[in-house]
Amino acid sequence: MSQVSKVKGLNCPNCGGPLNVRGFAHTLSIVCPQCLSILDAKDPNFRILEKFDSKKRRVTLKIPLGSRGKWKGAEYEIIGFQQRTITVDGVNYSWGEYLLFNPLKGFRYLTEYNGHWNDVRTLRQLPERLSWSGKPRIRVNGVTYTHFQKANARTTFVLGEFPWQVERDDTAAVMDYISPPLMVSGEFTSDEQTWSVGEYTEAKAIWQAFQLKNQPPAKVGVYSNQPSPYSSKAIWRMFWAFAALALIGIIFAMVSFQDREVFTQRYSYTQGQPGEASFVTPVFQFQGRPSNVEIDLRTNVANNWAYFSMALINDETGEALDFGREVSYYFGTDSDGSWSEGAAGDTAFLSSVPAGRYYLRVEPQMAPGSKGMSYQITVRRDVPRAVYFWVAIILLVIPPIVATIRRFSFEAARWQESDYAS
Repeated sequence: MSQVSKVKGLNCPNCGGPLNVRGFAHTLSIVCPQCLSILDAKDPNFRILEKFDSKKRRVTLKIPLGSRGKWKGAEYEIIGFQQRTITVDGVNYSWGEYLLFNPLKGFRYLTEYNGHWNDVRTLRQLPERLSWSGKPRIRVNGVTYTHFQKANARTTFVLGEFPWQVERDDTAAVMDYISPPLMVSGEFTSDEQTWSVGEYTEAKAIWQAFQLKNQPPAKVGVYSNQPSPYSSKAIWRMFWAFAALALIGIIFAMVSFQDREVFTQRYSYTQGQPGEASFVTPVFQFQGRPSNVEIDLRTNVANNWAYFSMALINDETGEALDFGREVSYYFGTDSDGSWSEGAAGDTAFLSSVPAGRYYLRVEPQMAPGSKGMSYQITVRRDVPRAVYFWVAIILLVIPPIVATIRRFSFEAARWQESDYAS
């Protein structure tokens, strides 16, 4: 790897263990991998700046120091690691920052929290602050970022070498702004401010680049700038496209339907009249292709019900399609005013009835004691039905609604970890 410098071998003045200096003139601090003492890399004798408290926990790195790989088009080596911690409501949350170095490209970082990774580089310009209502916003390189979180970050573990004077328990105020998959972070101390931009990165790409043999840590929860896998814009565009096609189809179908009335007749029924209540209608003709048939019933029932047992019978073959319809209509007044329930008419649809000569067999019934009723039967052939369009729309709209619900749930989980959690 021609762009990565060779390692210079030295020894720790505290424990005598070997030190590998990879950053050379860039390195200001180095941490001994054996005793974890922080050393002054600019001192010829590697003056000890801070010794490690043996009572503290040593952190296991997910990517070993010295790992090399081609990242963002250049050969990088991981030369340093620091763990940083924030405390929220008495609970500590820690993440790792891996320092990458290339002699020509300089430094960049890979950060990790709960299996979520970001590729981070330092910004050379200050963000533009925007005076918008609601959450504070900034703009960097034409991208608007929304404030997510503010906290005090403390350095709790260090290992390797760094281009600054590193100190354990060093604290800085941190502010994060997000525009997934990007995040801009500002770090503020009493005498310095540093801004960086991170891009959410899948662990698989990092593992492949650095040829790591173990498995990356699994993701836990939703990270601040993790892109949502439930984007609903594309699926809503597909819905509107298919809805338009369905509308065009139903318009074409409705124009092509005959919607022809083939029979209509008024009848009356009296409860307890002599003879058989059932009767048959005159024969009527269905023409053309197999199509639907609409049988419409209109009655004058009031505060009563009626039931019609019916059959559509082919006059030539005797084949019968049996069906029944009940109508009930009640109304009145009470303390809340007038009310009504049900309807005095109903409609039956029979689908794909072949052409031919047909008649109806009808047997009406009413509640005992009813005086009777008058009613009208109308038969129509090849009737357009908009219900098919609405069924199609309902089926088509389910996927985008589900995607939208998932997207909102994902965003709710994201912002639940912010300063704006409900």
